[in-house]
Amino acid sequence: MQNTSDILIFWAVVMARFFVPLSIPKYPLPGIIASLLLDAVDQTIFQLFTDLPLEGYQAYDKALDVYYLAITYLSTLRNWSNDFAFRLSRFLFYYRLAGVAIFELTELREMLLIFPNAFEYFFIFYEAVRMKWNPELLTREKLLISTVLIWVFVKLPQEYWIHIAKMDTTDWIGENPLNSLFLVGWAAILTGMAWWLLRDLPSMKPGFSITAHHAEFKFDSPLASHIKDNYTSERFFDDFIHHELIEKIVLISLLSIIFAQILPVRANNVQIAIGVSLLIAINTELSQWLARRGTQWKSIIQEFIVMSIVNFSLVLLFDFLLARYQGSINLLNTLFFVLLLTLNITLYDRYRRVYIWNHDPVTDFIGSEKPVELKTE
Repeated sequence: MQNTSDILIFWAVVMARFFVPLSIPKYPLPGIIASLLLDAVDQTIFQLFTDLPLEGYQAYDKALDVYYLAITYLSTLRNWSNDFAFRLSRFLFYYRLAGVAIFELTELREMLLIFPNAFEYFFIFYEAVRMKWNPELLTREKLLISTVLIWVFVKLPQEYWIHIAKMDTTDWIGENPLNSLFLVGWAAILTGMAWWLLRDLPSMKPGFSITAHHAEFKFDSPLASHIKDNYTSERFFDDFIHHELIEKIVLISLLSIIFAQILPVRANNVQIAIGVSLLIAINTELSQWLARRGTQWKSIIQEFIVMSIVNFSLVLLFDFLLARYQGSINLLNTLFFVLLLTLNITLYDRYRRVYIWNHDPVTDFIGSEKPVELKTE
């Protein structure tokens, strides 16, 4: 039987891995570095301080990896002022997400090499630059070169080392401590590449900008109603199919495939696709219904709690109906799965509106002109 201290340590680590990534939108660089470190040391903590079997944790560990990667992407909607950098990061994120989904479906480890996670290090590069420079100084050429350098000299070797060669760096250094010199040399080469790339930028700003900079946007203000999205549509079916919804479906569908493969919910991919589509449609229609009646979300926490209650109720109802027809789902895994999806849906809805406001202050993304007074906001 597991003792109380083991359980407390386990849940402390899991809660940390759930809550720490939520700092990324406000504190991008510290948040993602803390998330990376937690991902690196969580299983070591279990091995050193508990007697817990880790087989069951592996699935949750992989799901939480994808979860914090999604939070990182969604933070770029809120924070990034360099639009080309944002669009490049969006490609890198979805490219990796598609690769992980293919890997989970096929179990071909080569997919993780073909679809490397360059997004994560591109995000770190951008945020590191932002701490000392205005990121809008990064030209398309610099951004593309940085992506190639990260892809070729950082991620391809790392993905090969971990997923193809299946080598453990700690064990490799333990076998011969001099191997650590190779890593030091490699880090020096990468530092030199970064200096070469940034050498002609203007002088650095004094101090460090740790907190993300973004234009202030009040979601409960009258001006918020002029942004056309799934919150403020006048008619559900007329405005249902648009860029925002399509991206949301792609994002949530890929996350659903990955989560469902990692956390088995006793449903096939068709059933998952139908269930997720219904979930998105219900969430979208509920948001529109509330918006048409004058409800504005004053707090992202308020919105997340309401949507979680709605989605958990739907899962419990679905579980009840399945039981009447000799069906079943893994209720714990499904609720965890839906919790992660609900958080990502909430953040996407919230930050997509900030992105529209920041990048197109005069017209919304489908071309409808906003009131003139918005031009001076």
